[in-house]
Amino acid sequence: MSIAVVPQTDPSEAPNPAKTRIDTTTRTGRFTVGKALIYILLVFLTFVFVGPILFILLNSFKAKFSISNDPFSLPLGDMFVGIENYKTGLALSGTQWAIFWSFVITVSSVVVILFFSSMTAYYITRIKTWWTNLIYLILVFSMVIPFQMVMFPTVKIADSLGLSNPAGLVVLYLGFGAGLSTFMFAGFVKSIPLEIEEAAMIDGCSPLQNYFRVVLPMLKPTAITVAILNAMWIWNDFLLPNLVLGPSSQYRTIPIVVQFLVGSNGNRDMGALMAMLVLAIVPIVVFYLFAQKYIIEGVAAGAVKG
Repeated sequence: MSIAVVPQTDPSEAPNPAKTRIDTTTRTGRFTVGKALIYILLVFLTFVFVGPILFILLNSFKAKFSISNDPFSLPLGDMFVGIENYKTGLALSGTQWAIFWSFVITVSSVVVILFFSSMTAYYITRIKTWWTNLIYLILVFSMVIPFQMVMFPTVKIADSLGLSNPAGLVVLYLGFGAGLSTFMFAGFVKSIPLEIEEAAMIDGCSPLQNYFRVVLPMLKPTAITVAILNAMWIWNDFLLPNLVLGPSSQYRTIPIVVQFLVGSNGNRDMGALMAMLVLAIVPIVVFYLFAQKYIIEGVAAGAVKG
């Protein structure tokens, strides 16, 4: 007959249900408060960023006197007034052509920036010489130079070279956008194993075929990110088109056209102005919403140490 021996436990080491319950409640309470603070912060940031857009959208359907007297009210009963605002803005400012030229300049500039900056990044990353390193440093340094410092010399040179047209504006956007774009592409190219390119060269690919068939498809996440960032910048840019094309040019973009809704002596049709701002915002917002998931992916893919 065997006798089971029950181990003796120290009462001080035994778990205290009350204490465990208190600790769990405390941890749960802290977690709940933290989540509440995070939600409050997110709601506040959402209001900060979305609030101005909603403000413009609501006021685009109101009469100009309603906008001045009560800008934060809802456009109740002013729907037909809002339709007239859009008609007035399109009729007075020539926005149809402005949308067309904004689209042409933005798409052309983004395509040119993607093509040349990606090829430049691939070359200066794979060919290690002193002058490729110098080119890379110059491109990176161009990112920190304010546009205002080179504004007037750039406009003077562009005018003397006959670049005061949409094609010249695309060239200028390439110059100002190449720094950041090349920097992002170079960071991603450094993460591509050389063995992949060497295998393609063994199969008979030339350097150009290697780039277009092997490297370029792998650059898709970074390319989409670069396209989004440059498209938002170029579409909304006012200063460079205004200086290069001029306010009276037939190639005016949307930001330039909007200013013509401000009349002499400060008179302005606020309803039509808000309507045109909505038309200027909607295309780039839609483009961003469709491609926003690639931004973080592309930035993270390019954040590689050389």
